[in-house]
Amino acid sequence: MTASQPTVLIADATGYLGRHLIQAYGDAGYRVRALARSPEKLSQAGLFIDDVFAAEATKPETLKGCCDGVDFVVSALGITTQKDGLTYDEVDYQANRNILDEAIRAGVGRFAYIHVLHADHMQDIAMVRAKSKFAAELEAAPIASTILCPSGFYSDLVEFVEMAKRGRVYLVGDGKSRMAPIHGADMAAVCVEATRQGHSRLNVGGPDTYTQNEIADLAFRALNRPRHISHVSPKLASSVVNLMRVMGMRSVAEPASFFLRASQINMTAPAYGTVSLDDQFREHASIIN
Repeated sequence: MTASQPTVLIADATGYLGRHLIQAYGDAGYRVRALARSPEKLSQAGLFIDDVFAAEATKPETLKGCCDGVDFVVSALGITTQKDGLTYDEVDYQANRNILDEAIRAGVGRFAYIHVLHADHMQDIAMVRAKSKFAAELEAAPIASTILCPSGFYSDLVEFVEMAKRGRVYLVGDGKSRMAPIHGADMAAVCVEATRQGHSRLNVGGPDTYTQNEIADLAFRALNRPRHISHVSPKLASSVVNLMRVMGMRSVAEPASFFLRASQINMTAPAYGTVSLDDQFREHASIIN
């Protein structure tokens, strides 16, 4: 690495997409600084990283200096599973806002953020509302921004294979809504190009578009098992999610509410990438079989 090479700070470096971002930017010749709450997880991943900045993004005092010498920031920071009691406002909004404030202070040239597709149709979902609040403030901030909105990730869909292994896949509604999910490596490659070219906002889909029924079919095919699909009414599914909230199971109810809503609208976007969902499902099936 030479001093002339641009430096990128990757936030949520230990997450699913963060690890792919580290790999993609490193392969593209960038100097990579990883922002991580648990640096030991990065060493276990075996990724090459130029330097690691240990910080808790919900605590702004720990971020001091994280953006010094950085040319641009890419944040995939957000709650995936609620294990530590933090809220979406605290992580998806405020933690990203803390990093943005530090980036502005340090004179960083661009801030890229991984949002969600069709967020305007899901503003009653806590996670989406928190992400949208940050995205709006990012676009209004005195810094160039790139907002990427993926249709969904393959990593979230392996649950179809898990259900298929148990013998039956449950879908909300008639299963005809469509989505264009993408592999993390392909999404990271899109991010590299988007920041290089200075895109302000980009909707991102994977190489293929599927109905929910077709995704279930792929899961059974990957396991070489007979197809058994049950369709659950959206009203019943919503009632179950609301019951979870009443019972205090918010860590389960909030992610479920997002997936419930996303499964009922067409999450389609322009096609990018080359890795197929079929290959991802077959790989996961080989692990769990």
